[in-house]
Amino acid sequence: MSEQNSSRLANLWDDARAATLSEPELLVYRSNLLGSDKRVTNYGGGNTSSKIRQKDPLTGEPVQVLWVKGSGGDNASIRLDGFATLYMDKLEALKGLYRGVEHEDEMVGYLPHCTFNLNPRAASIDTPLHAFVPRPHVDHMHPDAIIAIAAATDSQALTREIFGDDIGWLPWKRPGFELGLWLEKFCAENPGARGVILGSHGLFTWGDTQKDCYATTIDTINRAIDWFAGQQEGKPAFGGAVAQPLPAAERRAIAARLMPVIRGMISQDGPRKVGHFDDSQTVLDFVGSRRFGELAPLGTSCPDHFLRTKIRPLVLDFDPAQPDVEALAANLPAALEDYRAGYRAYYERCRRPDSPAMRDANAVVYLMPGVGMFTFAADKATARISAEFYVNAINVMRGASAVSTYAGLPEQEAFDIEYWLLEEAKLQRMPKPKSLAGKVAFVTGGAGGIGKATAIRLLREGACVVLADIDEAALAAADGELAQAFGKDFVRPVRLDVTDEAGVAAAYADCAVAFGGLDILVSNAGISSAAPIEDTELSLWNRNMDILAKGYFLVSRAAFRCFKAQKIGGNIVFIASKNGLAASPNASAYCTAKAAEIHLARCLALEGAEHQIRVNTVNPDAVLRGSKIWTGEWREQRAAAYAMQPDDLEEHYRKRSLLKRSVFPEDIAEAVYFLASDMSSKSTGNIVNVDAGNAQSFTR
Repeated sequence: MSEQNSSRLANLWDDARAATLSEPELLVYRSNLLGSDKRVTNYGGGNTSSKIRQKDPLTGEPVQVLWVKGSGGDNASIRLDGFATLYMDKLEALKGLYRGVEHEDEMVGYLPHCTFNLNPRAASIDTPLHAFVPRPHVDHMHPDAIIAIAAATDSQALTREIFGDDIGWLPWKRPGFELGLWLEKFCAENPGARGVILGSHGLFTWGDTQKDCYATTIDTINRAIDWFAGQQEGKPAFGGAVAQPLPAAERRAIAARLMPVIRGMISQDGPRKVGHFDDSQTVLDFVGSRRFGELAPLGTSCPDHFLRTKIRPLVLDFDPAQPDVEALAANLPAALEDYRAGYRAYYERCRRPDSPAMRDANAVVYLMPGVGMFTFAADKATARISAEFYVNAINVMRGASAVSTYAGLPEQEAFDIEYWLLEEAKLQRMPKPKSLAGKVAFVTGGAGGIGKATAIRLLREGACVVLADIDEAALAAADGELAQAFGKDFVRPVRLDVTDEAGVAAAYADCAVAFGGLDILVSNAGISSAAPIEDTELSLWNRNMDILAKGYFLVSRAAFRCFKAQKIGGNIVFIASKNGLAASPNASAYCTAKAAEIHLARCLALEGAEHQIRVNTVNPDAVLRGSKIWTGEWREQRAAAYAMQPDDLEEHYRKRSLLKRSVFPEDIAEAVYFLASDMSSKSTGNIVNVDAGNAQSFTR
């Protein structure tokens, strides 16, 4: 298959499946098919609609209802409840209330009054665009191949050349009521058209049936793909390469070195940011190309791209032929401040009398020749999606610049989108961030009872978590469980032996590349052993010291290095044991190693304080449920030490405690969360016993 044909979109419509679906279900099916391919539309971008006859719940009479993707939805995953439903006759009546383009924002306030059947899903700003197209089914997509036409300076002529009368063209107009009227007028004047390209925006297509609408969308995009393939054949992208990419391992090492530094600088005066690294071939071709320096400052064209990636990226001054990463790191403060100054100047040039206050002036996208792209946002999913949007923008620039001149969105138009009062209102309605949003945690022993419970507690509060464990099977199971519960963006598994110095360094590099840095270390990897001193072999002694002392030292040292590179503080929580304070019979190796952990934490608290690195300890006792160390010899040995059956241990420990209560992994996790959160921001060098009360382990 030729490259041209392999890049074409497949028509995935299944008549047999479609025959089983109702009209609203067909709309969901159509939307999911379109959203499943990022070449059709980006995450959250575009929308679909159908005008469906339904019975009015009050009168019982049939009425025309607009089903349109609601605000904030994504086509790939949308379900019936993701669609807003509105009376078409009421939407038509809004034309009588419209006072002109200078007042079009007020029309959004009328949309709730058009709601059908008390549907709580909010209608989006694009609702009039779908309502006023006089066709039963409408798609609005953001395909790279189409936006490459829309972003060209001679967009109208290209549209005519490629599509003839099938697909029309309209100049850039911000989405809203006025653009809906433009589309209605276009359809009236061009009754044979199957769609229209919106300058600097995207594609509208329509059809009389759900299947026809879908087919028209796919066919239109494929015609653009085929045309570009013919135009670009034999031509190097972006004028050809002037900088070759570094080897993959070297690119990742540079990302691991620089991302925590950037993250620290952009998180100092506001919420923490989470990073994403992309060194795909598309990105590498762009950042190493002859026209990179010319095109990158132009920014993006499509409003969806722009809202995710900001006015322009920050280009890092780096020559992969003479790579000097440390020099670049030293120059980062000046580069970031130059970007902020430029953003502040952009805001002052473009602000309106009623513009919202200036938001974060830091870049979202960072481009590095020979290495790739870093993106930073409030959470991992947003950072990843921002990268995807910029890849869309690269594809658009590649197409437009190959056949014409690429034109980014005009600065004032871009500002008016970014600081649109309706966009600001949407931001203000967003829920308050969770307490650990933007934070990154590294949990050793993450697949065990305490480790997994801790990861769950931190994830529930919005943190990203690296699960580190030596047990690959348990790690895979825990990763699958937590990714299913919290989203795969927020969880990263890494197989780690905490006694392996190189392995620890590699695991932290993985964390830096995956999330941009680190905020919280929970050192929890553990073993247990029991033997009278005369029967304690040196290998057993060393194994306890290696995992419980050396292992804690190695992961803490690596965490300190990352924290100091970021310069925004940090947090370490050791999971030690009651046995670090209170001796137990026949467990000298274990108790001694646990005591070493506790004292190491105290030493690190002293060292870290001036850098705002807090170090605290949680001492559990007798956490049997879900614990891997209680499933083997340790359980048998402790039962023998107390002359009882293993099944009687949990009840024994419960009765031994002052509070007469059992201790569970979730109890330890709650203590970890307290120490890892701002609730304990003025505490370091402390020990929290979670043992249901044991007088021997009272701290003195």
